[in-house]
Amino acid sequence: MANGSRQAAWEFFGTELKRRREEAGLTQVELGSRVFVSGGYIGQFEQAIRKPQLDVAQRIDEVLQTDGIFERLCRKLIDDKRYAEYFAGVVELEGRAGQICEFAPTLVPGLLQTAAYARAVTVAANPFVTDEYIEEKVTARLERARILEDATRPEYWVILHENVLRVQVGGGETMAAQLDHIARLVRQRLVMVTALPYSTGAHPSMGGMLTLMEFDDAPPVAYTETSFSGTLVDDPGVVKNAQRAYDLLRVAALSPEASLALIESAAEDYRRCTSTT
Repeated sequence: MANGSRQAAWEFFGTELKRRREEAGLTQVELGSRVFVSGGYIGQFEQAIRKPQLDVAQRIDEVLQTDGIFERLCRKLIDDKRYAEYFAGVVELEGRAGQICEFAPTLVPGLLQTAAYARAVTVAANPFVTDEYIEEKVTARLERARILEDATRPEYWVILHENVLRVQVGGGETMAAQLDHIARLVRQRLVMVTALPYSTGAHPSMGGMLTLMEFDDAPPVAYTETSFSGTLVDDPGVVKNAQRAYDLLRVAALSPEASLALIESAAEDYRRCTSTT
């Protein structure tokens, strides 16, 4: 579904939600309290500013007794086979975010990955799938990264744990090219990347990766992910705690200049090792 058609469909979702809510005699606040979101969020759903998660759409159906219409609409709109169901909503939000902040403990974030790196990661997680499947996933990841080339691109901050630089993914040549790519984006001032060195020890996000997104027309969200699932969170209290954790990570990270030097040094180490084998 093209972006324009998808947005029009979300607008229909919002219009229909408003109509059904008013027919039920509920205010936005009343409906929000019954489906465990704020009344403001219901208003943003109705204006197609924010897209509800699937579980929220299911609860709306239950409260309004709409026979699953909002669940079906939501499933259709987030049904992009290139992405896991739990991640499709994140991709939608990336395109609207004014600022994205990521902490990557083990892997280069998808928006920064080269094709070779993305391919190696995908094959490692899916050793028995077809080449077509692999290429579909790689292409989808590269398409996501195009937002960094747009004139309206988000302000993109990334903190890489030193693990990301030292764990060899796809071989020395792939790693050298991947780190060169990150360094090039930094030097072009398209992204801000800092590194969290091993010497930091314990840090505020030991549980895994963290993404924060801010918007001009909606409250911020946080996203966390494990190997097999992800959680998109818009609860203000939880998002505030995630923002605090990210602030602490910023304090612990190396300066941008020292981080770039570490990234370029690691790339050179991979080139050196490759040339001697």
